[in-house]
Amino acid sequence: MINSSPKRRSLSLRAREALHGYGFILIWIVGFALFTFLPLIETFQYSLNQVTVTARGISLNFIQWQNYTRALFTDPNFVELLISYVIETLVSVPIVLIFSLIISLLLNLDFKGKGIFRTIFFLPVVITSGPIIRELTAQGATSAPGIANVPAVAEFLLQLPRSLRNPVEYLLSSFILILWFSGVQILIYLSSLQKVSNSIYEAAAIDGASSWEMFWKITLPSLSGATLVNAIYTVIALSHFSENKVIQYVYAQTYNVQGGIGYASAMAFIYFAVMVLLLGLIFFVLTRGSNKE
Repeated sequence: MINSSPKRRSLSLRAREALHGYGFILIWIVGFALFTFLPLIETFQYSLNQVTVTARGISLNFIQWQNYTRALFTDPNFVELLISYVIETLVSVPIVLIFSLIISLLLNLDFKGKGIFRTIFFLPVVITSGPIIRELTAQGATSAPGIANVPAVAEFLLQLPRSLRNPVEYLLSSFILILWFSGVQILIYLSSLQKVSNSIYEAAAIDGASSWEMFWKITLPSLSGATLVNAIYTVIALSHFSENKVIQYVYAQTYNVQGGIGYASAMAFIYFAVMVLLLGLIFFVLTRGSNKE
């Protein structure tokens, strides 16, 4: 009897801790079910129908998968935008990760005014949404299209294969906007760097390791988890950006006579599926690389 009571107490303690945890996330679960999951089910139902908005309400005409086949095989604009989205995302993610890592390494150094520089690099996160970023984009403040028109750069682009020309041109003309998405990633990298113990670097220095070797053997492997989180966050941030051309096209088709809510819903689900595939690809590449290390 004496030995069984601690087990019962430990089980009851674990149960209480579990209930506390469920209590904290219960509000999120209810909010997700009411404001995300149920609307998703209704939107999927719309994607399988020809939706007509009348004075009496919403009329549904079941057409199975015709909206999906139309988006994938009949609408060239949507397919072209999807391909551009995939290419631009695959180009942007490595640039954001590399830039964030470099800036976080610099901000991790001990110098005066470090907090001011952290604020400067995080400031674009506050303004990259809503009418502010829309106005900046309209005025051309988030891009440098003139770079692609420089004679040397234009000649270099013409020598590239057609499959690489558009990604490189996008990188040259939109690198300012790409770097604007680096604020959160810098903070994640910075917090991960501060968790690495200095004793590891001291031991490596005693063994004769150079700074370059310590970066590749200690710093970079310790940031593998942060790199995965930053890559996933970057894909999601770029995918739901208000100036994303795919999102703008889907929104434009919502109340278009030739489109409609059903067709726009189908395109939205296709876009979501492509984003999930991108996330899966990035997760596979990064986790496979970290496992090899």
